[in-house]
Amino acid sequence: MSYVDFAALLPLLITSTAAVILMIAIAIRRNHKAAAAISLIGLAAALASLAAASSILPRQVTTLFILDSYSFLYMAILLFAAAFVFLFAYDYLKCRREQPEEFYLLVLLATTGAMVLAVSRNFASFFLGLELLSVALYALIAYVRSESISIEAGIKYLVLAASSSSVLLFGLALIYAESGSMELSQFTTAMSRTAGRADSLLLMMGLMLVLTGVGFKLAIVPFHLWTPDVYEGAPLPVTAFIATVSKGGMFALLLRWFHVNSGALAGAPALVLSVIAVASMLAGNLLALRQTNVKRILAYSSIAHMGYLLVALLAGGALGAPAATYYLTAYMVTILGAFGVMTVLSGPRWEAASIESYRSLFWQKPLLAAAFTTMLLSLAGIPLTAGFLGKFYVLTAGASESRWVLLFTLIASSTIGLFYYLRIVVVMYAQPADPDTMVDAHTLPLPLPAALALVALTGLVLLLGIYPASLWDTIVAVTRDLG
Repeated sequence: MSYVDFAALLPLLITSTAAVILMIAIAIRRNHKAAAAISLIGLAAALASLAAASSILPRQVTTLFILDSYSFLYMAILLFAAAFVFLFAYDYLKCRREQPEEFYLLVLLATTGAMVLAVSRNFASFFLGLELLSVALYALIAYVRSESISIEAGIKYLVLAASSSSVLLFGLALIYAESGSMELSQFTTAMSRTAGRADSLLLMMGLMLVLTGVGFKLAIVPFHLWTPDVYEGAPLPVTAFIATVSKGGMFALLLRWFHVNSGALAGAPALVLSVIAVASMLAGNLLALRQTNVKRILAYSSIAHMGYLLVALLAGGALGAPAATYYLTAYMVTILGAFGVMTVLSGPRWEAASIESYRSLFWQKPLLAAAFTTMLLSLAGIPLTAGFLGKFYVLTAGASESRWVLLFTLIASSTIGLFYYLRIVVVMYAQPADPDTMVDAHTLPLPLPAALALVALTGLVLLLGIYPASLWDTIVAVTRDLG
């Protein structure tokens, strides 16, 4: 490897180095503030290195990594999301009995794994990044050891994630046996071959097994069963991390694999993904209707949103990749804000998870209620929010390739989703029946780091919904690298 190769890999090297420095610092002396500071400085340095290394792009480093403007954009998104998770987690961890320092270490390692997924071009680097991400999540989900529900969620995720990883690895082995190469480009080639004729049993089995493993990480139907239980049991900052960084890294890889610049996906893979997309959109929204736990509502909602992303993925063409990337960015900003509000309303020994925790919130904390309302309206796709324009771009991409069944399902399922989002909004703005019965969480002081993060996220949701041109133009430019 040359000096230029190391320069291109700086974001990954800095993030992993920050994890090592933090590990040494914890061994010397435990200090929550120092751990948070080291982690945020490491993420900031990694973000700065993206700008410094952008002049040498595109760059292929060995056969494992491809560094281009597309992967740099996704790494920037992942680093920003991890930074917001840290800001929300600081006060959440400070008021709990668990040792907080290892949390930051695990998040840094998981973020590194997600970044490896975004730059992978080989089966080996793909699986390495996936396992680095997954193993850190096992511990993060069960981090609050005093809560039995967290331990249960961690064990469930451990068993199911390990099983899905083995299935995915077997699928990769079958594709390698058929193609004779570990390059991810062989995946697209294999899909093109099966679109014309499905004459290879090994290849078809490999494709389906890989989709199973990837589908588990994205929590799409029928691989979604872990999602509500893990979302409910994991600590709120970890739930935010799973919904953003974990899924963002996997989708970055999936989009690079499946993107076909000359048109949409076709054949057996397209049919399977279309069925999965329709099922995810309908099941996610319908199952959320009867939930009374906000974490479970957002869990089922995330299943539907992954289905919306698959619509753009299936559309392909010139608009598919930009629409998917814009929608994913809008979703990550919005869901971080939603979980951020839930985190700051949580007490030392409980979380603001039930809908009743938000009753009459507007009458005691109007700004916090306004921020949560903005996030919920964005998730519902209401105009002037990032979520609305994200869905508009997805619809445009789908219409350009005549994916009418998918578009009809998207519109119908989005209409269903309005009910459970607005149900939370109605509870927040309801008049308090008795001031003495106000939820204790409404009287808690708002931590400064979390408050600044919420202001930034709310502003981004509105900015991306009103003035999308700057981000859209950037996304269109960088996704040309996928062609």
